[in-house]
Amino acid sequence: MKLAGKVAVVTGTSPNIGGGIAQGLADEGARIVCVDVAADNAQQCAEWIERRGGESLGVVCDTTDEAQVEAMVTRARDAFGGVDILVNNAGILGGQSVLDMPLERWTRQISVNLTGTFLCTKHVARVMVEQQRGGSIIVIVSTAGHQGQAGNIGYGTSKSGLLNFTRAAAMDLAPHRIRVNSLTPTATDVEEGLERAVAWGRARPERRGRLLDFRKMIPTGQLPSPRHYARAAVFLASDDAEMITGFDLRVDGGALAKYWPWIPGDGPRERE
Repeated sequence: MKLAGKVAVVTGTSPNIGGGIAQGLADEGARIVCVDVAADNAQQCAEWIERRGGESLGVVCDTTDEAQVEAMVTRARDAFGGVDILVNNAGILGGQSVLDMPLERWTRQISVNLTGTFLCTKHVARVMVEQQRGGSIIVIVSTAGHQGQAGNIGYGTSKSGLLNFTRAAAMDLAPHRIRVNSLTPTATDVEEGLERAVAWGRARPERRGRLLDFRKMIPTGQLPSPRHYARAAVFLASDDAEMITGFDLRVDGGALAKYWPWIPGDGPRERE
């Protein structure tokens, strides 16, 4: 297994992306610290990993509170003897336009998405430096961090900030053999997350609202699922990526590479 003997902290462990990444890292032998501000997300993710034969610990933590982050990292170190991998996934989705976004909501979204990543990186990296055995830090971004999106000013701004946070942190930590990379997901197939929620013992959530048919817009014709992000995270966390740092790995089905007016689901089109 690629991550045998490693300890990974994963923040934002809902049944969707964070839970999928935690499960994927555990399947490759890592011991997992499942961190979430919601107690059921942290605990149920940890229990699920243990039922699958892994080792895990659930920790409730608001990643915007430095004292709570320090306490979480201490618990991880005390429970498993250190930390080798950090996946900064905790975040707040959604938003409003620049004309309508309340300051309170803007501040909270920037705080969770950007400042929380800073605090977790800061305190986990300090442990990694003390350990003197290197490490891997992964920052979960979004295609919304690469492109302008109407009605999503706080999310897009915070996620774009994480791209350069990743590069700057990679330079700060390179002398300590700590690699820092980002991973860019896109619109995600919801089915796997729904199935995982049921496996955790929850009622199957109902799909709400009318969603865009993202499958028509993505070149591969299939949206990625959390397991695809997990495989990418395993790679970035493993020794296979030992010479990769300050890099953004896009797992987006070609969404960002696509020529903007082309809608693949409409079939061949004349050149614009």
